[in-house]
Amino acid sequence: MDTVRLKDVAEHAGVSIKTVSNVVRGEVAVAPSTRERVMRSVSELGYRPNASARHLRTGRSGIVALALPELSAPYFAELAAAVIAAAKARGCTVLIDETGGDAAEELRIASGLGEPLIDGVLLSPLNLDQAALLGRSRRVPLVLLGEREYDLAADHVLIDNVAAAREVTAHLLAPGRRRVAAIGNQRGVAAATAHQRMRGYQEALYAAGVPFDPALAPYVTAYHRADGAHAMRALLDLPEPPDAVFCFNDLLAAGALRTAADRGVAVPGRVAVAGFDDVEEAQYSVPSLTSIAPDKHELAGLAVDALLRRIGGDTSPAQVRHAGHRLVVRESTTP
Repeated sequence: MDTVRLKDVAEHAGVSIKTVSNVVRGEVAVAPSTRERVMRSVSELGYRPNASARHLRTGRSGIVALALPELSAPYFAELAAAVIAAAKARGCTVLIDETGGDAAEELRIASGLGEPLIDGVLLSPLNLDQAALLGRSRRVPLVLLGEREYDLAADHVLIDNVAAAREVTAHLLAPGRRRVAAIGNQRGVAAATAHQRMRGYQEALYAAGVPFDPALAPYVTAYHRADGAHAMRALLDLPEPPDAVFCFNDLLAAGALRTAADRGVAVPGRVAVAGFDDVEEAQYSVPSLTSIAPDKHELAGLAVDALLRRIGGDTSPAQVRHAGHRLVVRESTTP
């Protein structure tokens, strides 16, 4: 099949070549209905911008990088899909990489991967420190994702983890439960997620007049199912087991639910369980899992828009932007 040209897309969509170019480059405001029609034609015809030619002509390729700590984690997989959709709607292609939380790899990616065709980077760092971030060798446009806190070294998009953790803990406390545990506590600089969700958890306890019991917040090594199962076993072995458990992600909650089932502990009859992230698995667990649902599509859109503004030359001070979240109540907390 012959290469599809801008002219072909324009004829198919019934618009000018300039309009197609504006939509594909994402640099000029185009009416939503027109953008949708052009993107439909792009998809149906299989048009692919020539990145090398575009780069020579404009200095931009239309390619952005997205780097996440762990692509096998359902939350990051779903976030990546949302970013790809947001970027595609704005005429960009996404190159995905995995860092494993390695600081050197995070710095390499924050510096543009050494790839001149990368216009900008979306990065969710775990161990990259402020000094290294500020001293990176190549200053490609950069937007940060996730909970790791920086002193406005770059635009940062995230949800309010403290407020979300406070909300789900208050939900667990509301029916009169008082032994509410937390699975997800961690130490170290890479534990920003744990620190913020622990803070919200403790704030909710304080507001309800419930003292914090360290025995109800066991430390975990990672946020995988096995870690949740192991922590739940320790909690159920306490002289006074919890009557509710807030897990800092849905994988931890999946492990906790498995342990409860193995021990014959009814959920939510004897112990209520809630998670965080609202990955697809939460809807299909038995019982279905109450969870905090970050608005992944809003988060992705905010991040891509912020990056495109920086790519377009915006030099205003770095900003922190928050996407929304909501508590989705399911069977694991409601009899």
